[in-house]
Amino acid sequence: MSASEPVVKPRIVRCPACGGDSIYASTNPFRPFCSDRCKSMDFGAWASENFRVPDPTPPDDLPFGDPKVH
Repeated sequence: MSASEPVVKPRIVRCPACGGDSIYASTNPFRPFCSDRCKSMDFGAWASENFRVPDPTPPDDLPFGDPKVH
């Protein structure tokens, strides 16, 4: 590194799993997570469908606008 290159401080972000500090840089293989443990816990939650996006589509046997359901 030459004297003319600026020193870049690593960006610190909040770990989405534990809320702790996490270095957001290419040197952190777990980014945005702080550790392999937090990354694995998050992946496990997705894999077990703990994180879901609600689907407003009714079941096939209950069409939209069914007057019997209120």
